[in-house]
Amino acid sequence: MSHATAPAPAPSPLSPSFRARLLDWRVRFGVLALIWGFSFLFIKVGTDGFAPFQVTFGRLLFGTAVLAAALLVKRDRLPRGARTWGHLAVAAFLLNALPFSLFAYAELTIPSTLAGICNATTPLWGMVLSLVALSEDRPTRVRAAGLGIGFIGVLTVLGAWQGFSGLDVTGTALALLASFSYAVGWIYVRRTLSGTGASHLSLATGQVGVATLQLALVTPFFTTLPESVEVLPLLAVIALGALGTGYAMLLQYGVVAEVGPTTASMVTYFIPVIATAAGVAFLGEHLAWNTPVGAAIVLLGAALTQTRASSRTPAPSRATASVADPSRKTPTRA
Repeated sequence: MSHATAPAPAPSPLSPSFRARLLDWRVRFGVLALIWGFSFLFIKVGTDGFAPFQVTFGRLLFGTAVLAAALLVKRDRLPRGARTWGHLAVAAFLLNALPFSLFAYAELTIPSTLAGICNATTPLWGMVLSLVALSEDRPTRVRAAGLGIGFIGVLTVLGAWQGFSGLDVTGTALALLASFSYAVGWIYVRRTLSGTGASHLSLATGQVGVATLQLALVTPFFTTLPESVEVLPLLAVIALGALGTGYAMLLQYGVVAEVGPTTASMVTYFIPVIATAAGVAFLGEHLAWNTPVGAAIVLLGAALTQTRASSRTPAPSRATASVADPSRKTPTRA
């Protein structure tokens, strides 16, 4: 006769084990914010020695290597089914191949600080699109106000009152288009890949791997091999891929699984701050007063657009929310 084992009591908030666990996810949260914030600096340095498509291809290649190694260590397997791989191909284009390339091209003419701030507009684009594509995301006064505030923040960053003088319109438009692509991609993933049953690691590895193949097909037609390879740009591309794409995705999913997508999404608001600090400190980029002020307004608006109306429907469990709904409260990537 077997006896059911009583569940272990939850650790007290004052216990050492609880504090250690709390510190652990906070440390990983901070590392994730640093990696994604510095990604814009890595892109800038990488484009000093390589063409934008080459930077993106290298980023995806090294990112795939890290994710594939993690897949082997965890003895997980890639997703199955032609339909799933078809959706992954679209997601790879919208979330990796296209935005990564757009940011690389944008940083040829705009500072990394501006690119990082443009990345923070993804939640604003996501709210606009979700109102159209997702029936359960209904507009509220707070979210509408957040969209308006965010738009004012974007105009502040761009210096609209002075006619956008000194601003490279093409580069800025490419960075904003990259952020828009992220928003479209997450909505697409939410609608097509939430019920596959595959793990986050499996889907991420397949998605980044497909994006690598997409760039491998495109890059030779638009670039030529560099006559010489400089060490610093090469190291930047390796760091961008291995850390910014591979390791950062592992950190992201770990934090989401441990503390939930809502808390994990807060990393979004640290990325432009770190990107700005890195660009000014290490690249000597000029920072006018309207850039940090506008960035703060954008982040405030983005935070307001992520609020949800109260509902009587029971909230899904943390595990279910993180697997079935990867777009809701999901941090954006550089």
